[in-house]
Amino acid sequence: MPTALATTHVAVDQPLDLPLTLESGQAFRWHNDGGVWSGFIEGRLLTLERDADGLHVTFDPATLPDADRAVRDYFRLDDDLPAIYAQLCEDERLSAAVQRHWGLRILRQDPWECLIAFICSQNSNIPRIAKMQETLANTLGEETSLGTLTRRAFPTPTALASAGETRLRELGLGYRAKYVAPTAEAVASGGLNLFALRAAPYEDAKAALIALPGVGEKVADCVLLFALDQLDAAPIDRWVRRALEDWYLDGQRLSYRDLWAWTRDSFGPYAGYAQQYLFFRRRETARAKGEGDS
Repeated sequence: MPTALATTHVAVDQPLDLPLTLESGQAFRWHNDGGVWSGFIEGRLLTLERDADGLHVTFDPATLPDADRAVRDYFRLDDDLPAIYAQLCEDERLSAAVQRHWGLRILRQDPWECLIAFICSQNSNIPRIAKMQETLANTLGEETSLGTLTRRAFPTPTALASAGETRLRELGLGYRAKYVAPTAEAVASGGLNLFALRAAPYEDAKAALIALPGVGEKVADCVLLFALDQLDAAPIDRWVRRALEDWYLDGQRLSYRDLWAWTRDSFGPYAGYAQQYLFFRRRETARAKGEGDS
């Protein structure tokens, strides 16, 4: 017989804008149905609903016995966001961005799913990345149910490695398949322990990721920030680059590495939070000027 579902209420006494956080381009497989969000944390299906005091969580206690801890970890509720805000808001532009996007949090995702998502992010956009991840799950992932809700988990490294490059191309990954397939093989074989990178120094963890096929500095920094506890990682995409060059560097163009170093030196251990808010502020400015949002 199916296990009876359980519910818990995770108290949240810090800023948390749930839609903004889940739709911010960090994670790609959360579904919203009338304010009830379904997705996977630690590979387990659950639903989340925001209320005035926290998050109402529905889960299967047989597969996720400590849902409260898992949800708190995922949303990094151990981060003191008000203290982070106090530091970031010493900068005028960041202060405006924080006020505009109050409650946007950095996530602590599963590093395997995060890695594949950002390998697939190359030359793409959020809707297309989400489509690729959902297709992989629906084709190669394990079916899981939560009451009447049925979805498929993200495929394991073994499942993606077994599918191979040709099949992954057929599933819409295009040229990215030639990177995803060998990366899956490396992780499935035990050649790289992604979770162990959470305890590694930034440079060591980044070097381990860049050694994988198709992983450059930006993809590595995305995984480091959004999954591996490296809050001084600051992925530099075109919006963050424009923000830094236009607002801080008088138009000076620097290499990716130099921009990252400038961001870390300027915003300290929370450079990752700084880049996330700069990303939203610069993209919003571009929209207002009709510069496009591809």
